[in-house]
Amino acid sequence: MAEQVSIDKNSFHNRLSSLITQWKADKRSGNNVFGDVGSITVAMGKSDETQAFHKANALQFWLLGYEFPATLFLITLETMYIITTKKKAAYLEPLKGGKTPVEIIVRGKDADENAKQFERCLETIKAAGKKVGVLTKELSSGPFVNEWKMAFSEISKEVEEVEIGPALSSVMAVKDENELRAIRNASVASSHTMSDYFVEYMSDVLDKDKKITHKALTDKIASKIDDEKFFKWKKAPQNFDTMQLDWSVQPTVMSGGNFDLKLSSDPDDNNLHAGVIIAALGLRYQTYASMIARTYLVDPNKNQESMYKLLLAVHDAVIKEMRDGIQAKDVYNKAISIIKSKKPELVERFTKAVGAAIGIESRDSTLVLNAKSTRILKDGMTFSVTTGFTALDNPNPQDKKRDAKYALMLSDTVRINPQGVNEAFVFTRDAPTDMESTSFFFNEEDEEEKPKPKPKKDSRVGAVASSNITKTRLRGQGGTTQNEEKEAARRDHQKDLHRKKQHEGEEKYGEGHGNLNGTAEKKFKRFESYKRDSQFPSKVKDLMVLVDPKNNSIILPIMGRPVPFHINTVKNATTSQEGGFCYLRINLLSPGQGVGRKDDQPFEDPTAQFIRSLTFRSQDASRMEDVRDQMTEMKKAAVRKEQEKKDMEDVVEQDKLVEIRNRRPHRLDNIFVRPAVESKRVSGAVEIHQNGLRYHHMGNQKIDILFGNVKHLFFQPCVGELIVIIHVHLHNPIMIGKKKTKDVQFYREATEMQFDETGNRKRKHRYGDEEEFEAEQEEKRRRAQLDKEFRNFAEKIADAGKGEGLAVDMPFRDLGFNGVPSRSSVTIQPTTDCLVQLTEPPFMVITLTDIEVVHLERVQFGLKNFDMVVVFKDFTRPPAHINTIPVESLDGVKDWLDSVDIPFSEGPLNLNWATIMKTVIADPHTFFKDGGWSFLATDSDSEGDDDEDEESEFGVSEEDLGSEASSEEESDFDDDASAEASEEEVSDDDEGEDWDEMERKAAKKDRDGGNDDEEKKITKKKPSKR
Repeated sequence: MAEQVSIDKNSFHNRLSSLITQWKADKRSGNNVFGDVGSITVAMGKSDETQAFHKANALQFWLLGYEFPATLFLITLETMYIITTKKKAAYLEPLKGGKTPVEIIVRGKDADENAKQFERCLETIKAAGKKVGVLTKELSSGPFVNEWKMAFSEISKEVEEVEIGPALSSVMAVKDENELRAIRNASVASSHTMSDYFVEYMSDVLDKDKKITHKALTDKIASKIDDEKFFKWKKAPQNFDTMQLDWSVQPTVMSGGNFDLKLSSDPDDNNLHAGVIIAALGLRYQTYASMIARTYLVDPNKNQESMYKLLLAVHDAVIKEMRDGIQAKDVYNKAISIIKSKKPELVERFTKAVGAAIGIESRDSTLVLNAKSTRILKDGMTFSVTTGFTALDNPNPQDKKRDAKYALMLSDTVRINPQGVNEAFVFTRDAPTDMESTSFFFNEEDEEEKPKPKPKKDSRVGAVASSNITKTRLRGQGGTTQNEEKEAARRDHQKDLHRKKQHEGEEKYGEGHGNLNGTAEKKFKRFESYKRDSQFPSKVKDLMVLVDPKNNSIILPIMGRPVPFHINTVKNATTSQEGGFCYLRINLLSPGQGVGRKDDQPFEDPTAQFIRSLTFRSQDASRMEDVRDQMTEMKKAAVRKEQEKKDMEDVVEQDKLVEIRNRRPHRLDNIFVRPAVESKRVSGAVEIHQNGLRYHHMGNQKIDILFGNVKHLFFQPCVGELIVIIHVHLHNPIMIGKKKTKDVQFYREATEMQFDETGNRKRKHRYGDEEEFEAEQEEKRRRAQLDKEFRNFAEKIADAGKGEGLAVDMPFRDLGFNGVPSRSSVTIQPTTDCLVQLTEPPFMVITLTDIEVVHLERVQFGLKNFDMVVVFKDFTRPPAHINTIPVESLDGVKDWLDSVDIPFSEGPLNLNWATIMKTVIADPHTFFKDGGWSFLATDSDSEGDDDEDEESEFGVSEEDLGSEASSEEESDFDDDASAEASEEEVSDDDEGEDWDEMERKAAKKDRDGGNDDEEKKITKKKPSKR
């Protein structure tokens, strides 16, 4: 046993020191958390496996990593006392000699000696202060705890007991790196169990119409924890130990109308029912818990789908709201506000809390996300986020007894990210929650088969003649070319795509859907220059204008006192000369002053008065100008710092790269990287490791790219290019030097730089075409070898990252076209999943699945170029512009867009996309209700309609064709005249006119126009009538 119990001394003292440091800080700041206690006592009784984790054993696990029954912790600001038995004391002995003194008191069988030990503890408590922190709602029991309570009752009148649970919760709520790793491992294992075992087994049961009770299914899931092979799957975390797994939340499966979202009741003996199925479970790894719950819909109706989409929207909004510095009640209120805006009647049926802190305890009752909690969320905290609706009415139940009422529930384990990151990180994201993944349809054969529409009869063809038609075209449509057919088919396909896009928009942005950016209330910004007057520079005594760059402040003498102003309150400073004095004017920012939206600031207090400017004069003009220059530079630095902070908001710190140790990693040498690490052009090497790539540059410098952060991997050969490329497009940007980038490119030049066109030695022996031909062949061989080497390396990267779904994508050069996405004209090429430009920075990678619609601008006769605008599904993302595309590429671009099912439109003008997207973001529901993107296709559609109208106006009826055929030999009109007559005369009558009428009209028109030449061409002989 002694060899098995090993307590981490460093971890123990770091955590104990953290507790005492926060305790002391709370005493200085008003005793809001610890309640001014002088000591803390936590007694642990006998071990009981039936009891869940609580504060007493959670504190032991947090400090020691083990549970020590019959042990008392007494903690003061100076020392920690541990009263325990001799055997346990042996394990605790190594803890002595750390940051905080630890005294171990060994209990024996002598009752008198034990009583003296407790008396000594009581004296220590009284000496520490009049208040002692205890766990009043403690669940521990046993002889040891009873003995301690009896001893403590002797001084209960002398000291005041304070509930210390919330204070311990606040200390243990913020997790360190090891704790976060344990919770992540537990969450990943829970997601794996849910998505790869439960879902597969459940769908198999329902598909084969098997019978299994909720209890039997729950037991089957619970027994899966012993399947060591199952928990060694491809995505298992590094060094994952299956022996450390335990259940924190026993598996629960509910269906058939009996739902308990509190998970307090045991599974019943009813059979699994194909309807709404809720499954919940939670695995514990190294004593740290996780929680996951999912709702699966079997053959759902429209009402159930809309309810689930609402819950999903609420769940996602809650996770996005969970940020560092937010109050717990604000998270709950966010969920309620969304429900009120969409379906206010469901507020009463929503859960009373949207989660609680999770760690060693599977649910920390002192840190709950409800409407009353004022606890502040901090970076490093972990929560189980649970949202759900209960007792929902099903308007169209398949089984009136079991489907009339249903519930919905989602639960995830998340971590609060640092400030600047917009939302919490979801540890259980591997188990999807989207509608497509959680819906199952087994009764497709019951759906009514739609009757096939009968083929429409052509009104121009009789019943007998219709059987003789053997082509897709009638003779009357003989003028239709193959290109026109292709255009018509493309137009029909595009109409279908636009219709589908409109339907998706209307479904996604239902009634009551607000601004996509939210309605964030502007707040009056506050800045602090100095916390106390002792921090002022010593020169303030001189009552002069001072610039303090260290504290980003200026100090101005006003009414005989130095008054500090933060640089962010200053708009600008100017100087002017007048009457022998130099005037320094300092303009300050104030509400209502700015004319633009960026300058506008809200009034915090309507009665407040603001200073807009201050003017100082001095005869020392050079000093005034020097002060002005210092203020201007400090203002620029503050603006630059703010912009850098804003730019860094979406940069996420990657996990550490796990290097390959047992063998030499695959390596590609003599490689250059873009963006460059430094200005010098020096090559490096790329290596493939267990979970990512590493680029070595100039010795110690390196760039790590994890496979989990790679969104796309491209290989571009050197055909038609000067370089061969492996390009990596990332999910989240990383820092390379001081640059933020989402694209990292490894390349090598395909040309031989050492080749000298004029001074090569070979030119002395070979002349003319022979040498040129040999050089050309050598160039081809070198390029082919380069392509092969890079392609093989790219495939090795994809193979190493196949667990993250990596695959090599390659541009289709034949489908490429020239355009200007940034500054210069480059070749833009489609790939299987993207539209890319990888040759010149800034690179362009547009994922096809991110595209909402594409609009082609400046498409009109006479122009040599047109522009392409790509609108993304994320409307808050600015549209991408590709300008100056040659008009020769128009058909190719249209064909490609149509082939990848992207709806596009075209128009003659450039549109103001900033205004358009602002309108869409402000109210997407109204936008789609009013027709969505149909306004883009108005011009192109109207042109198409005109073409159709022209064809119908000039179409020739069957009778006309018959008349022409019968009188062809006797007609005195030559081909030109016939063509002119058919172009000039338009008949609106379906039956057509006879030849006499047509000839009369032609002669009249010729007379009116004075066209004598045409009269000579017409002979007097009329065609015979039949």
